[in-house]
Amino acid sequence: MTKSPILEEYVARIEEACGEEKDVIIHFKYEKKDEAITKILKKVKVERTVARIIFDLTYKGFPIRLYNTGKAIFKKVEEENQAQEILAELLL
Repeated sequence: MTKSPILEEYVARIEEACGEEKDVIIHFKYEKKDEAITKILKKVKVERTVARIIFDLTYKGFPIRLYNTGKAIFKKVEEENQAQEILAELLL
């Protein structure tokens, strides 16, 4: 699947994690990570935060862990496409 223009702008790479549950790991481009994090935090429910370094979030029932280093883990998604769609909504 090709990434949408908004994802092309912010995302360096996307990978699927191995394991029982399907997790998708998003790595933001270094120069865009702060802007991406700010946009995401405006649209999600913050469940908890650890020293503003790690954020446990929920968006439309999906748990997301966001790190201020520019990485996000979308947990329990059916497939990578689903994570990309959610992320595109968050970055608009």
